[in-house]
Amino acid sequence: MGLGKLKLLFSRLCVILVLLFPLFEYQIMKGPCHLERIYSPTYRKEGDVMIGGFFSLFLKKEEKIGKVFFQYSPTWMAAEEKSILNNYQHLFAFQFAVNEINNDPHLLPNITLGYQVVSNFHNDIFAVENSLVWLSGKGPTIPNYRCDRQLNSLAIIGGMSDKLTMAMATILRLYKVPQISYGPFDLLLTDKFQYPYVYQMSSKESMLHLAFIQLMLHFGWTWVGLLLSDNTRGENFFSDLKDEMIRNGLCVAFKERIPKNYNLLIGEYYEVSYRIMASSSNVIFIYGDTDSLQDLSFILNNLEMYGKMLVATSSWDFSGGSEFELLRHLHGAIIFSQTQREIPGFTDFVKSLNQSMNTEDIFLRTFWEVFSACKYSEKRHAEILHSLCPERQFMTQIPTLNFYTRIIELCFNVYNAVHFVAHALQQMLQSEAKETSEYGRNSDLSWKLHHFLKCISPVNSTSDTPCREGARTSAEAYDILNFKFFPDQMETLVKVGEVIPHGQGLSIDEENIDWPADFSQTPRSMCSLNCGPGFKKTFREGQPICCFDCTPCPEGQISNQTDAEQCLQCPEDQYPSKKRDRCLDKIVTFLAYEEPLGMTLAWAALFFSLLTALVLGVFVKYRDTPIVKANNRNLSYTLLISLILCFLCSLLFIGRPTSATCLLRQITFAVVFTVAIASILAKTITVVLAFRATQPGSRLRRWLGSTASYSLIFICSLIQMCLCGIWIGTHPPFIEMDKHSERRSIVIQCNEGSILAFYCVLGYIALLALGSFSLAFLARNLPDTFNEAKFLTFSMLVFCSVWISFLPTYQSTKGKAMVAVEIFSILASSAGILTCIFAPKCYVVLLRPDRNTLGMLKKKANS
Repeated sequence: MGLGKLKLLFSRLCVILVLLFPLFEYQIMKGPCHLERIYSPTYRKEGDVMIGGFFSLFLKKEEKIGKVFFQYSPTWMAAEEKSILNNYQHLFAFQFAVNEINNDPHLLPNITLGYQVVSNFHNDIFAVENSLVWLSGKGPTIPNYRCDRQLNSLAIIGGMSDKLTMAMATILRLYKVPQISYGPFDLLLTDKFQYPYVYQMSSKESMLHLAFIQLMLHFGWTWVGLLLSDNTRGENFFSDLKDEMIRNGLCVAFKERIPKNYNLLIGEYYEVSYRIMASSSNVIFIYGDTDSLQDLSFILNNLEMYGKMLVATSSWDFSGGSEFELLRHLHGAIIFSQTQREIPGFTDFVKSLNQSMNTEDIFLRTFWEVFSACKYSEKRHAEILHSLCPERQFMTQIPTLNFYTRIIELCFNVYNAVHFVAHALQQMLQSEAKETSEYGRNSDLSWKLHHFLKCISPVNSTSDTPCREGARTSAEAYDILNFKFFPDQMETLVKVGEVIPHGQGLSIDEENIDWPADFSQTPRSMCSLNCGPGFKKTFREGQPICCFDCTPCPEGQISNQTDAEQCLQCPEDQYPSKKRDRCLDKIVTFLAYEEPLGMTLAWAALFFSLLTALVLGVFVKYRDTPIVKANNRNLSYTLLISLILCFLCSLLFIGRPTSATCLLRQITFAVVFTVAIASILAKTITVVLAFRATQPGSRLRRWLGSTASYSLIFICSLIQMCLCGIWIGTHPPFIEMDKHSERRSIVIQCNEGSILAFYCVLGYIALLALGSFSLAFLARNLPDTFNEAKFLTFSMLVFCSVWISFLPTYQSTKGKAMVAVEIFSILASSAGILTCIFAPKCYVVLLRPDRNTLGMLKKKANS
């Protein structure tokens, strides 16, 4: 035996001696079986094989001088009645399972299963003491000493909490007695070195934290508080829950451990209460069992739970021992309970219970007194009792307290534990058929039973499971229950959903949920309100990820979901909506004739072209008049025709662009404008030469003919056509989709191809215009009879002003506006030339014909 085992054995013996010391203070000399002390009540039902049941049945304790008595009658406080109610379900499930096995011809045939029930008062000291009572047969005595010949139980079913289970195991492990714990699963009890003969019926709750997570995600509870039992189970659960919360973007608003035995003198529980109520979290998740959270009920009893909602598990029975005000505030709480199968016939069994069945069952008698509100007297017979407390009262009161409408988890564990032992016993008897006649020696059976208990999976099954390594696991499922408390102090749990972690997920009937009175609708529990579409989350530095600010998406970006961390860029063919919550399809657009701007420019082009044609008609009609002849009427015809084409070429810029129009419009504009400016240049040169050639014998007269003027126009136009040919041959204009110029539309437009070629063409026209302007400016002071240089100067001034303004405007605009700017420049410059050169002549020709005579011209020339 190792040193560690010796130390452990020594510590166990010290505990036993401490517990046994008070037992010898009364008449120790009378013998170990005659101590004058009345211990906890017990009820025994004989059978071939016995099973022990240790349950936490709360009875009133009264102390007298020299002796301690435990009175069987209940206290009449409502809280204790509820505790008795819940814990009596464990006893009734135990009795029902034994009766069911005895009536089953296939399970333990020819063997009657008996039982012995002991109350441990939910106290670890009494649990150890009652273990000695069970071992000795009567009262606590020296270990290995028996006071009667009654058979010990084959196995013990008991341990509503880990503390009770460990206390009982301190004694029972010395005798290798199988102990089936029906309380919540505890990892400490899996240590087979300290607890080699303890078997747990509860599942490990390895998926409970995932069930909590799914509920948080379903209701959007991202900011929750946690109240945990201050033990290993609580820490392990928190570790698993926290990792999963981080993975799903959930945050812990606060975490409080609830230790036992708060220092009430210094008001330690007030600090916990303040932290709970001061938190901005509206939803609090609670994990722990009734034993580990016994002080939590005290805290909540003294805490006004306004604006808080609880989510707990069925392991914590807050209804027992809680006051009316607390239960009223807990109305609407959500309870997780492991999905339990219905126990067939159990409801009918509970209904059939009454005092007349077995008056020796002191536990049933106590239950009867509580719920029939009748005090039992041993001096009266059962007939008198029934006359005072009729059976119908017992039959009607249990359903109103919701006793058998739900089977709580621990009750189901007790039922499974009895079947667990029965199946193991049957396997053992079948494997050792030669020893079936010796089953009366329960102590021998207990030692042999361990092997078969390890081989049977602790689940309710009608078939035996062969012995094999490893435990059989099943998918965990949880029922979601809603706690409802009514003004008449009635309480109930209603199933409103279920959850299967890593399976089918969560399903819940929200319409059937009664939320706490402080919430008019589904509670919300968030550190920051959700960022709606059109906004993104901006996390606050140094705070959890659930605490953030909502920032509008930048221009051109959207967020189409709640709590988006990043905004998205719309595709090029879409644009953000006004709220920046979705992308809308851009419409394909261009400078169309149907829209106001396009229609206005088109009508202006037609109007000026028509006006120019009228001027041309006037000049043709009055071609023989002196004023028309004096200004080289052939050049005037050429200029007017080119201006008509200038006005009309602007129509190529309006409408849906095509490959043909993209090639033609800039080339046509360049050529016709070159012809117009070249014509003005020829007119200006003609004016200058006409003045210089007035002297006899001047050689300049040969340049005054039409041939020289047309040659100049042809050469200037040819140079421009060469430039345009190079442009088309290298980088011709083409159609493009401009998706960025306008926010809501895709502009179909012509790309110039080579911007350098485009500006070379404009530069050449500007060079001609500058030459015309310079010559006209120099000839502005010549005699009026021959001089139209003054009008040419103004026309070129207007032309140059328009196109100088065009360049920066054209560069700063996009889309349809850029096309409109170019059209406007074409129309404005052409209209300027038409007005400045031909308006004065038309005025004289049409309105002042008296001035359009040869004599008037000579008179002015002589003057």
